[in-house]
Amino acid sequence: MNEDVLNGSIRQFLKTVGVTSQREIEKAVRAALADGRIKGTEKLPAKMTLTVGGVSLTHVIDSTIELA
Repeated sequence: MNEDVLNGSIRQFLKTVGVTSQREIEKAVRAALADGRIKGTEKLPAKMTLTVGGVSLTHVIDSTIELA
């Protein structure tokens, strides 16, 4: 195994996940504001589940996204 290749691949994956996730969350929050489903002062529960096949990894992250 090449540690540099592994590290670079993980970083690229996490960068893609981070950018894509942020866009999708922002889009969903804006739509919910426009539809009146939220007011814009909420704290939204958020959960991310990471799975990696072949190594039996499942990692869950629970957090909160604050809007104000």
